[in-house]
Amino acid sequence: MPPRSNPSERQRRLGLELRKLRNSAGLSGDRAGALLDADRTRISNIEAGRIDVSRNRLYKLLREYGCPPGTYFDGLMEMAQATGKGWWDEFRDVMGRRPLDLAELESRCTGIRMHEPLFIPGALQTEDYARAVITAMDEDPELVERYVAFRMARQRILTGDLPIPYHAVVHEAALRVHVGGTETMRTQLTRLIGISRLPHVTLQIFPFQQGAYAAFSRPFMLLGGATSELDTAYLEHPLHPGFVGDGAVNDEYGKMFERLCDLALTPVDPDTEPESHSSEDSLSLIQHIMYEL
Repeated sequence: MPPRSNPSERQRRLGLELRKLRNSAGLSGDRAGALLDADRTRISNIEAGRIDVSRNRLYKLLREYGCPPGTYFDGLMEMAQATGKGWWDEFRDVMGRRPLDLAELESRCTGIRMHEPLFIPGALQTEDYARAVITAMDEDPELVERYVAFRMARQRILTGDLPIPYHAVVHEAALRVHVGGTETMRTQLTRLIGISRLPHVTLQIFPFQQGAYAAFSRPFMLLGGATSELDTAYLEHPLHPGFVGDGAVNDEYGKMFERLCDLALTPVDPDTEPESHSSEDSLSLIQHIMYEL
């Protein structure tokens, strides 16, 4: 099979990690190829995600590269074993590479930390809200409905049989922009309150009164890997969204998220009745905005 021209993010990331390990071990591409009875071209293609590597061959490479047994080792083995197939396959006719990659990463990540300054995060959106947002970018009714269906399907990470920990910091601006009209926003805010009471969901609102902060205009998502070395940052942009697997960069986004959490209002406590909340927490602000609609 010829090398693929458009590897998935999982394939690309596995190759990147293998290149890091080989370089750290001080081995050349020729030496790594010899371990597999192959040439350096094959190693180059593996490290670029253009061809797969079997579990047996990957095991041999990892041992030769000095990667110790443990969670990181096992995480790389799992990445090689994954087929990349899932519910998102039915949307390949309309969705681009990055949205499909994001759906795959979400399906196998250990948790998500999300910052959104302008819109309700996709995982928390109602159908009507999602439809209003997507319609503003594409007027083809059939495509819009397919995009909405894809976004709703992604929400199974929160509502499926094996939900993952999800922590979102949403700016107050996202709650006040009237996307789709008053009724759509009222229903959307009601959903926020309901879903924030799930035990694996943490929702914090970043209020206007906190002023500006370095991350104010930067929507980003941090997807947890098997270990922190395998975390991935997804940087949202209307035209050029992208993934970042650089550990140092991901650490900076992690610190940025922690700072956002410190500055944001306290999250909804699922064990506390609504009337017991203070006037300066996330639930109270959402309820106040609903009252103003």
